[in-house]
Amino acid sequence: MRIALLEDEYEQAQHVQQILSDQGHPCDSFPTGQSFLSAVLHRSYDLMILDWQIPDMTGLDVLRDIRAQLNWPVPVVFLTQRDSEQDIVQALDAGADDYLSKPARPAELIARINALARRSNPDSDKEELHYGPFVVNTSRRTIALNGERLTLTDKDFDLTLFLFQNQGRLLTREMLLERVWGLTRDINTRTVDTHMSRLRRRLGLNPDNGFRIKTIYQRGYRLEAMADAAAEEVTSA
Repeated sequence: MRIALLEDEYEQAQHVQQILSDQGHPCDSFPTGQSFLSAVLHRSYDLMILDWQIPDMTGLDVLRDIRAQLNWPVPVVFLTQRDSEQDIVQALDAGADDYLSKPARPAELIARINALARRSNPDSDKEELHYGPFVVNTSRRTIALNGERLTLTDKDFDLTLFLFQNQGRLLTREMLLERVWGLTRDINTRTVDTHMSRLRRRLGLNPDNGFRIKTIYQRGYRLEAMADAAAEEVTSA
């Protein structure tokens, strides 16, 4: 999982980043609420860890902005010295998924993160996944539309599965390159755009089949269920 950390104390940030990287979780650290929000609202993270007391705003304010502006329920954990019952209740009521007290205990932090990962993706262990008229078989690595098996490359399958598992979520090109192709984020390539264009045609990702791939200008892509997209357009009208 790629994790965003809000922590203004350098040594604390280094400590948490080391714990996470040792378990294979890349982590970007930010010292202020504004720098954190600027990053997480334009990049793709699987989980966020927030300190409460930071220089420019509170972690609670950051959490409220995340819940108000992100269109998918990213898991959020508080890691802070504030440990009163009132603080914990306030954070959970504002949308936090878990709450830990400093200092971070490595085994507990990783266990909580793994539990949240399982909870946020409950279908990860299922062999057959259903998304409207699409059926994805993760064991056979096949995808069928209305009962007819589609012809896809291995990368097409990986990309499609990742899109369905993250529908409604902004996925940056950098994240797709890293998760699907295993490439570093700073590489300059049109690979993602080429594959997205091909998937639209091969999978029939159009309103008739209930899904669309929406291009988010200069940011990336989002797979949208048409029912959700229509509801969002009605709400914003």
